[in-house]
Amino acid sequence: MKNKIKKIILKLPLSVQVYMFFKKLYFVPSFLGDFIRFKSAAKDGRFELSIFNLFPQLTDKTKKTNFEPHYTFHPAWAARIVKKINPVVHIDVSSTLAFSTIVSAFLPVKFYDYRPAFLNLEGLESEAADLNKLPFPDASVKSLSCMHVIEHIGLGRYGDKIDPGGDIRATNELKRVTAPQGSLIIIVPVGRPRIEFNAHRIYSYEQIMDNFKDFELKEFSLVPDDFRETGMIFNADPELVKEQDWGCGCFWFIKK
Repeated sequence: MKNKIKKIILKLPLSVQVYMFFKKLYFVPSFLGDFIRFKSAAKDGRFELSIFNLFPQLTDKTKKTNFEPHYTFHPAWAARIVKKINPVVHIDVSSTLAFSTIVSAFLPVKFYDYRPAFLNLEGLESEAADLNKLPFPDASVKSLSCMHVIEHIGLGRYGDKIDPGGDIRATNELKRVTAPQGSLIIIVPVGRPRIEFNAHRIYSYEQIMDNFKDFELKEFSLVPDDFRETGMIFNADPELVKEQDWGCGCFWFIKK
């Protein structure tokens, strides 16, 4: 999301960019006033307090806590789905580490990534795997997730091979290893279908459903563009996807 915002800002006229820069300067007097008051009140000498260590956070005085919606809502949604599934072990491929690390507190999780992470937590195993060639037999995994991942495959963003069909190949590999009646949690950006090279793809609801014709959709939920007004929409109307620019589509599939 930060990269997307930065890209939008860079497309703005120079005059607007300059305005946004000087708007930040508006907060400087308040910051300096806070520093002077704090320095005057800090008499116990517990910490070094110097102008050489200033680290201004000029825009954090907000009435509500700001947050990135996709990566806040989707792991929380997926954790609730895994709790419903209640598998003996859950396997995750390359999703945000926050998901696996938290879920492993209440059930065993095996995390696989092309770039494995060192995570020495009880209940969590972290190993290397290529999403295009997963190390599991056909139809063997009963609870599987791959979230905010397949939209990147083949765009070269992470040093991977350029492949316009990379997302389809990755999807087919996930479908291959999912067991009959097993669960597969897929999360992707949704809205007007397009590629924003080399960051990601954005899918329509229909594109995802076409890719999973041999699966039953158990639940579809959505983090919409206007999440500040609606929050996450559970069991969302698929028609809402057509209204999104950068929505977060959360799919829980069961293999037929």
